[in-house]
Amino acid sequence: MNIIVVGFFRFILFVFLQIFIFNQIELGFGIHLLMCPLYVFLLPFEINLFVSMALAFGMGALVDVFSNTYGLHASSLLLMAYLRPIIFKFFSPREEYDPLKTPTYYDMGHLWFFSAFGALLLIHNSWFFILEAFSFTNFLYTLQKIILSFLIIYLFSLLIQVFFFRRSKK
Repeated sequence: MNIIVVGFFRFILFVFLQIFIFNQIELGFGIHLLMCPLYVFLLPFEINLFVSMALAFGMGALVDVFSNTYGLHASSLLLMAYLRPIIFKFFSPREEYDPLKTPTYYDMGHLWFFSAFGALLLIHNSWFFILEAFSFTNFLYTLQKIILSFLIIYLFSLLIQVFFFRRSKK
């Protein structure tokens, strides 16, 4: 029951922060500060695919409604939630995932977090910015947005985990 309460609180918090804070920050160079992918990534390892996709779609749809982005967030988060088990299986440790651990920097280590979150975030950003541009005429600008946003989102995700998450008890 505790995991449901924490998940619900985290959902509301991430939606609120994305809509009212991160969407209002202008960093320049086409950088978008998208923190919703971190929520989808931090869902428990053993969560059902359909539940994670429903949560991702709900979060994306809420952010889209308040951001006037017409499905960009919903579709990119849905794709990320769909590919999450595949990426996790690809980067799984030899002894499989411990059900008591969470997919965080502290529990899984920096190399795993960089690989798994990096791959999912790159897929998310590519989908988001290519759909946003909806053409390849400004491909270099779109590529710049993908890479710079990736770097900023990854750094913010690390900072959020360092300051707001605790190392799980062994």
